[in-house]
Amino acid sequence: MASSELKKTLNRTEHRPYPLPKGAWVLRMRWLDLLFMHWPVPETSLRSLVPPALKLDTFDGSAWLGITPFRMERTHPRFLPAVPWLSSFPELNVRTYVTAEGKPGIWFFSLDAGNPIAVRLARATFSLPYFDAEMSSRASGGEVRYRSVRTHKGAPPARFAASYCSMGEPFRPHPGTLEYFLTERYCLYSADVRSRRVWRGDIHHLPWPLQEAETELEEFQMTAQIGVTLPDAKPLLHYARCLDVMAWPPRRINA
Repeated sequence: MASSELKKTLNRTEHRPYPLPKGAWVLRMRWLDLLFMHWPVPETSLRSLVPPALKLDTFDGSAWLGITPFRMERTHPRFLPAVPWLSSFPELNVRTYVTAEGKPGIWFFSLDAGNPIAVRLARATFSLPYFDAEMSSRASGGEVRYRSVRTHKGAPPARFAASYCSMGEPFRPHPGTLEYFLTERYCLYSADVRSRRVWRGDIHHLPWPLQEAETELEEFQMTAQIGVTLPDAKPLLHYARCLDVMAWPPRRINA
């Protein structure tokens, strides 16, 4: 993102549910070919998996579990350039939605990444459950072919293989809709297992340019690792081609 585009993005805040955090952002990244796969699940199936300091966020009486494959590019700290072999890699996360101190955010059950250096930096810096994986993401003719096999030593197995593509014109989700609830979140939460401290990491981006999507699942073993069984129903699907994101350092919340 050029400096002029960066300034424009930082000045566009009217879509946010709360103001930008104080202080300077520390990390920039671009998310590409992102697929949102969401299922409604009983709140009781997730409550014990999330720290008590965080309230599970629900929509129409259900908690929601998401699987999100995408590709990271141009990932680099502030004042440092992007390095091709470090800054670009696939990522795949398993998530749900929570709130704390009036700020709706994301709780990650796992994040698989195809770059071992990025995995270790994220685990050390953000206390996030990142895992090593052999991954590939290839886009051709409007279709994305995505593969991931977790290889992290001592971690529970996880596998994912699918082809997906967008459908229809991009749209911006409106407040109050399910699409907005699932995507327009401007922070993540994490926890230090040993100290039980809970942290919030703020992010900023323009509104999601969502499209409807279709997918063909070939291999799916992503929720057994947390002991959750998904409903026997097709997931709600959305696709986003590209989104530029800035992240702030994590701050401890009062819990």
